[in-house]
Amino acid sequence: MTTVRARGKAQAKRPSAKHPHDDAPDTTAEFQVLADLPDGPEKEALRQQVVQAWIPMAERLARQFRNRGESLEDLEQVAALGLVKAVIRYDPARGTAFESFAVPTVVGEVKRHFRDHMWGLHVPRRVQELRNRVRTAHRELSHSLDGRGPDVQEIAEHTGLTEQEVRVGLEALDSYTPLSLDAELPGSEDGYALLDTLGDQDAGYDLVIDREALKPKLSKLPERERQILYMRFFCDMTQSCIAEQLGISQMHVSRLISRTCASLCDQVMADAN
Repeated sequence: MTTVRARGKAQAKRPSAKHPHDDAPDTTAEFQVLADLPDGPEKEALRQQVVQAWIPMAERLARQFRNRGESLEDLEQVAALGLVKAVIRYDPARGTAFESFAVPTVVGEVKRHFRDHMWGLHVPRRVQELRNRVRTAHRELSHSLDGRGPDVQEIAEHTGLTEQEVRVGLEALDSYTPLSLDAELPGSEDGYALLDTLGDQDAGYDLVIDREALKPKLSKLPERERQILYMRFFCDMTQSCIAEQLGISQMHVSRLISRTCASLCDQVMADAN
């Protein structure tokens, strides 16, 4: 075992072979040593060395996702995390080149970051996948349709999706980043924003509820109390006019109105509770 480790370390010190990609070094020897080393500080140090060697590739992959609402620095950090996972999980005994294993791992980590952290609205994963497929198809077809955008049927034929799935994906295109309520609406010349199109709470609904709650209570009032309330609140008569018409004092009218309204309020609140 000591001989194998020593040979591996010696190989790791030799210059790396030139790879078609400048950011893809030859770390075959290092991975062979990692496969033989037990867990411990020596293995962790060599693993960090391999990660550092492949960091340029991870950064190159991260740059492919620029201009999508996330800073390049954050994308590079996510890609580096994916690279670390690839280095830990890679098994050279399977015969697959590390780059072939690492690229989908790093790209998948970046895509998961967008899926889990960058959506302004909660959208099911299936809808997110439809959105991505529809967006990609729309971009590809736009280059071959004389500049016009593809319709639903053309996108469905290109992707193999149903037309209903394409419509769901199209609707989700605008769900990635929600529109600010203060954003000026397209075509508006006077700063008219989405917030201006929203209605306020209508107090009339509360008035309807109050009236419906009072109806059965009013019907049980004595005739004189019902008449006084009708004259005061529906005919908008003053207490003096009511007193004169009924032949009683204004003070008596005032006491009757106050007592009746308080009683009705107590009854409605009791029913509500």
